[in-house]
Amino acid sequence: QVQLVESGGGLVQAGGSLRLSCAASGRTFSRYGMGWFRQAPGKEREFVGAITRSGGTTSYADSVKGRFTISRDNAKNTVWLQMNSLKSEDTAVYYCAAADGMVVSALSRHYDYWGQGTQVTFSS
Repeated sequence: QVQLVESGGGLVQAGGSLRLSCAASGRTFSRYGMGWFRQAPGKEREFVGAITRSGGTTSYADSVKGRFTISRDNAKNTVWLQMNSLKSEDTAVYYCAAADGMVVSALSRHYDYWGQGTQVTFSS
């Protein structure tokens, strides 16, 4: 089992940047593919991006491609989501998730463990 704790959320203005972190503890972090999802008020949880166990491959939703970057450091048991050029529609609770042995997946059902989420709010 692995425990995930997100941090780094907050208020952001148009065009601003924010870096979210997800710290993992428990079983060997490097065995898990990692994903980021988000859920806006009144909407379904949606895929943001994912990274393979080695960090060699990433995948992004079209809505964030070119603005968001996922990276990881297995020695630090941490995965990050760098968010640039933020827009109002990026307001959501952001979750990191871990999938045992996964390559990359946009499907939430493929993930075994979830963090509690961190809030990103657009401030006009």
